[in-house]
Amino acid sequence: MVGVIDGFRWAIIGGEVQLFWPGFLLSLLLVFVLLFTGMLYFRRMERTFADVI
Repeated sequence: MVGVIDGFRWAIIGGEVQLFWPGFLLSLLLVFVLLFTGMLYFRRMERTFADVI
């Protein structure tokens, strides 16, 4: 959450707000990992997904 909060502060306040780069990069990495695993899971479940709903 540090990356999200710092990014929001930077977007609103602008200027000399220092981002906590390790936290920001860790947040980006986690987002991409969750996106990739979610896409893989959806691809596996796609065939039976319409039948269940």
